[in-house]
Amino acid sequence: MSTTSFAYALLIGGMSSVFAQQAIPVCQPPNVGEYLLLVVSPTANNQKQLRSALPSELKTITCKYLNETVTRVGDFNKIDDANRWARYVSNIVGLSAIITTRPTTPDVQAQSRPQPPQQTVSYNPQALGEGYAVLVDYYNRPELVNTVQQLVGGNVGFVSYGQRPYLLAVYTTNQTEAYNTLQKLNNGGFIASIVDSRKVILLRSTVRF
Repeated sequence: MSTTSFAYALLIGGMSSVFAQQAIPVCQPPNVGEYLLLVVSPTANNQKQLRSALPSELKTITCKYLNETVTRVGDFNKIDDANRWARYVSNIVGLSAIITTRPTTPDVQAQSRPQPPQQTVSYNPQALGEGYAVLVDYYNRPELVNTVQQLVGGNVGFVSYGQRPYLLAVYTTNQTEAYNTLQKLNNGGFIASIVDSRKVILLRSTVRF
């Protein structure tokens, strides 16, 4: 009887582990032209604190974004609204937030696994400091570097975030500059995100194609 009970307990424990892994879904992207706030909230306590601090009319769901457990808040029609709630979450709850958007034009389509842009210089992997990093998915199309450079009016870097490669459009401590850059990229048809720059690894300070 004790052996049967032990086996039953192992079975239940294994099933619970499987259900726990499946319980957190992948985050759904925002609609075209909308802005999504993803608050990094890895623990149940983080999630509880966040929900208690947000008004009930804001839709929230716990999901996975890259390798992070986040609370999805939104969607917002204006970047200023997403920016305002990101500041609120940071100041009141003390959690960092990612703002991402979906391009208004279907110019950039997902293709094969991204590969690094060519002709890279200044190789010196290091974590960025405190501030905001605006990252761009480039989907195995290194020629997009030139377009991103034209939009941001400066050099573009190459970074790793969540074990994935991205173009670094802007790294700044100026929040307004970061959100303005995000909006430019969105209007240009790019899939871009604003993230906590301390979690970004700089691989190349400047890339060219």
